[in-house]
Amino acid sequence: MKSIIFVLSIFTVLLLGSLSAPLAFAQIQSGGVSSDTIPKGSSWYVGEGLKQGDFFSYSMCHVDYKECVQFEMDMWIKGDIQTGSETKWLAEVVVYDGSKIIVGEMELGKIAPEPTGGTENLGIYRGAFKSSVAWLSAFATSDGSSGGKGPKEFASISWGKIGNIGGEQVIPKAIETVTVPAGTWETVVVSWKTGGATSSVWILDDFPFPIKASTLTHVSSGIPPPEYVFELLDYRENVQQSPFDGIIPTEDEFKKLGCNTDMTKEVTLKKTSRYFGYQLVVLYGPEDLVQGCQMQWLIKFISIYSDVEFLNQVQYDILVVDDNLNPLRSIADEEGRKFLYSPSGLATVDMIIKEEPGVANYVIWIYGLAPDGIVPSTVADYLEIPLTIFASEGSSTPDTTPVIQPPTGIPSWIKNNAGWWADGSIDDDSFVQGIQFLIKEGIMSVPS
Repeated sequence: MKSIIFVLSIFTVLLLGSLSAPLAFAQIQSGGVSSDTIPKGSSWYVGEGLKQGDFFSYSMCHVDYKECVQFEMDMWIKGDIQTGSETKWLAEVVVYDGSKIIVGEMELGKIAPEPTGGTENLGIYRGAFKSSVAWLSAFATSDGSSGGKGPKEFASISWGKIGNIGGEQVIPKAIETVTVPAGTWETVVVSWKTGGATSSVWILDDFPFPIKASTLTHVSSGIPPPEYVFELLDYRENVQQSPFDGIIPTEDEFKKLGCNTDMTKEVTLKKTSRYFGYQLVVLYGPEDLVQGCQMQWLIKFISIYSDVEFLNQVQYDILVVDDNLNPLRSIADEEGRKFLYSPSGLATVDMIIKEEPGVANYVIWIYGLAPDGIVPSTVADYLEIPLTIFASEGSSTPDTTPVIQPPTGIPSWIKNNAGWWADGSIDDDSFVQGIQFLIKEGIMSVPS
């Protein structure tokens, strides 16, 4: 009998290379952890211990919002709100997104504290919160009845399975002490794999939401981009007065200036970069760009060989330059980054127009194609886009309507445009925009 077992063991070694291989394979699919501070039987669910007066501040990003551009979300649990027959949590929320401040409210469920409603201006941020900070409510909720998943034990070998293709088990994998801006705690690391890459969320027992997360998007090949990343910046209990009193949303400031806050992309251009390395489709809005107001870019980085092939892992920046192409302003620098990054080649960028009235030379500067944090090996290329900036006169009193003041005579930039068009520095479309401006402002009349 012993000889048979020995032969079978040798056969296993020949097939798998190691007697421990089958055991190692099993460990990939199963988890379960415990310690003196987290004994067996300890369980957790999203929203555990959530109460009125809790204040949370998270730094976060999600792939569905500008390909995981970071923003800060602060949330204060104000109390209960009744919606039909359901009682929910009502939270006041402030989002700091680059130069923008968004203020609103968010409704959270009681069984699973996922956003189920709130003010319209927080829509995209509610979605990011639901799919990141509150995402584990797909596996762990306060109540196992009425469709809820119920609390999950840390000692459990699995909390469930990722639903997408190639998804594996969501498992409590390890106990780890982590430090984030809000503090240092002993946490349970819950992990899963998609496409061969490991994603992790760090959970603190008896705390409503995870402390931090670093997850990756499922891809069939190449380096997976982040799906969502977050960490807890601050947490306070028993905050009885709104911590957001006196915070003015940026949109209100724009309205005082008479800004058009509709970011509909009204202008489109399609051009090849200066050295013909890239093809760009650029949309921006609003149509009339006003000093002190906001504008938004939508940039598509496309192969010069195919109009339908998006370029991946684009490192770029939006610059304002002088007539000699010397940078005067960098959007990446204003956001505290070395460059802007687009994993998919489809980028959305918000910015405040700080340039003086007249023509501003905006440049989409392309460093090259490379994973985030790796310097591209190719020579940089760029696309220069001269745009007209109007002046705005803000109101000093709430009762006065701000007035946008375009020039009354023929502006100097129109004359410059004509010269640049004549020597081939700008294309026909840019020159025609100048003529359209003269007609629109009544400076030039066209007989019927």
